[in-house]
Amino acid sequence: MGMQGEGNGYGDGGSNVDHKYSRIDYAGSEAADTPSSEKAIAVKKNDTRKYVFACAIFASLNSVLMGYDVGVMSGAVIFIQEDLQISETEEEVLVGILSIVSLFGSLIGGRTSDIIGRKWTIALSAIIFQSGGAIMALAPSFRVLMIGRLMAGVGIGFGVAIAPVYIVEIAPSVARGSLTSFPEIFVNFGILLGYISNYAFSGLSVHMSWRVMLGVGILPSIFLGFALFVIPESPRWLAMKNRIDEARLVLSKTNESEQEVEERLAEILVAAEEANTERYDKKAVWLEILNPSPAAKRMLITGCGIQCFQQITGIEATVYYSPTIFKHAGIQGNAQVLAATVAVGFTKTVFILFATFLIDRLGRKPLLYLSTVGMTMSLLSLSLTLSFLRDNGGLGITMALLSVCANVAFFSVGLGPICWVLSSEIFPLRLRAQASALGAVASRVSSGLVTMTFLSVCRAITVGGTFCVFAVISGLAVLFVYGCVPETKGKSLEQIVMLFEDGGGDWQRREVELGDAERLVSKERLSDVSW
Repeated sequence: MGMQGEGNGYGDGGSNVDHKYSRIDYAGSEAADTPSSEKAIAVKKNDTRKYVFACAIFASLNSVLMGYDVGVMSGAVIFIQEDLQISETEEEVLVGILSIVSLFGSLIGGRTSDIIGRKWTIALSAIIFQSGGAIMALAPSFRVLMIGRLMAGVGIGFGVAIAPVYIVEIAPSVARGSLTSFPEIFVNFGILLGYISNYAFSGLSVHMSWRVMLGVGILPSIFLGFALFVIPESPRWLAMKNRIDEARLVLSKTNESEQEVEERLAEILVAAEEANTERYDKKAVWLEILNPSPAAKRMLITGCGIQCFQQITGIEATVYYSPTIFKHAGIQGNAQVLAATVAVGFTKTVFILFATFLIDRLGRKPLLYLSTVGMTMSLLSLSLTLSFLRDNGGLGITMALLSVCANVAFFSVGLGPICWVLSSEIFPLRLRAQASALGAVASRVSSGLVTMTFLSVCRAITVGGTFCVFAVISGLAVLFVYGCVPETKGKSLEQIVMLFEDGGGDWQRREVELGDAERLVSKERLSDVSW
C-alpha cells in the first residue's frame, strides 16, 4: 500500500551505489553477485518495509478514535437532542467544542513530545481521549456530557499534532508521503465506523442509542496498547536526547542499507546538534516562531495556511452535519438519512487509499490541484442543488448525495492527507514539534469556527448559500497551493528546509538547484568508487 515509492523501492538509490562498489572490490566481487547475497538483500528490503509499515499503522491508531468521534457524533446528536432536550445552540457547541478544545492538546502536545518522546505522547493521547469517551457514554446530563467532550478534545489535540510528526521522522524519504498519510486514512476509516455505528444502533431506544454509539469508540484503545510494545521511539527524538546508539538501531530497522543508515544519521545529528544548542532552548523556539526569519515565516505560512484551508472549505461541516444536509435535500426518516451517511463515509475512506498510492508517485502539488479544483466544483454543485432542486424529489436527493460524495472524495485524494504530510515535513528539527502543533491549532480553530456556526449561518443565508461560500473559499485554496506550496516529493527533511531559504517562493528554481546538487554528489560518489 504505497510502500514501494518510485523505481524498485525506496532504498534502491543507495543499494545501486553499494552494488557498483562491490563489483570493483576484487575481494568481495564474487560474493556480491551470488544468488544468496541477492536473496539476503531482498529479504532485508522486505523486512524493512514491513517494519516501517507496521510502525506507521500502529502510530495512526489514535486517528481512528478521532474519526470515529466525528462520524458517530453526526448521528448521535440526533438522539442526544431528543433525549436531553438540548437547543440548537447547545447542539452547535457540543459538536464544535471538541475542535476548539483540541487546540490546547496540540499546543501542549508539541512540548510534551519533546520531553517524554513521540511514542509516549501518542499513548497519553489515547488515555485522555478514552477517559473522555467513557464519561460521555455514561453522562446523565448535558453538563457531564460536555465534560467528557472537553477531555476527548484534549486527547485528540495530542494525537493529531504528534502522530504525523512521529511517522515523518521514522519513514524513509521516498515513502514518507504515503506513510504520513496513514493518520488521515485512519481518520476516514474511523468516520466510516462511526456512520456504520449510527445506522446499526439507531433502532435502540432514544436513551440508549447514543450512549452505545459513543461507548463503542473505546474499543480501539485495546489495539493501541499492543502497539506501544511494537513501535520504537523516533530516531530524531533519540538523537536530540544524545541517545545515538538507540537512534542508529532504529534507523537500521527502517532503512535498507548501512550506507543509508549512516547518511540519515549524519543529517539527523547535524540537525539535533543545532536543536540542542542554548540558542534553541524551548523559549528560543517559541521566540523564533513568534518572530520568524524569512525562511521560517514562509514555512509557517505554508504549514498553517494549508491546515486552515483544509477546514474552512467546510469538510467537517459536511461530515458532522450530513444528516442535516440530506434532510434538507428531501430524505425522510432517521434510518434513511443515516444510511446515506454510510455511503459518504465509504466514499471518503475508499478515495483516501488512492492518495496513499499516488502521493509519492505523482507528488504533493498535482494531487492538491486535483483536490481543490474538484472540491470547488462539487461544493458549487451542492450549493445549486440545495438552492434550486430541493423540492424536485428524486433528482434533488440524487444530486445532493452525488455532490457530497464527490466533495469528500476530492478532499480525501489530496487536501485531507497531504495537509498533514506537508505540515509535518517542512519544518527543521528544532521547530518541528512546536510548529506542527501550531499548524494543528490552526486546523482545530478553523474546524471549531465552522462547526459551531454552521447551523446559524445556514439559518441566515440558507444551506445552499453556505455551501456557495465554501465553494469560493475552495477556489482560493487553489491559488494558495500555486503560490505557497513547494513540491517535497522524494526529498529528505533537511533538503526540504533548503527550499524555503533564499527567496523560497521561487519553488521551481529551488527544486532545480537541489536536483543539480544531488546529481553532482551522485557523480562524485561514482567517481570515487571507480577510483
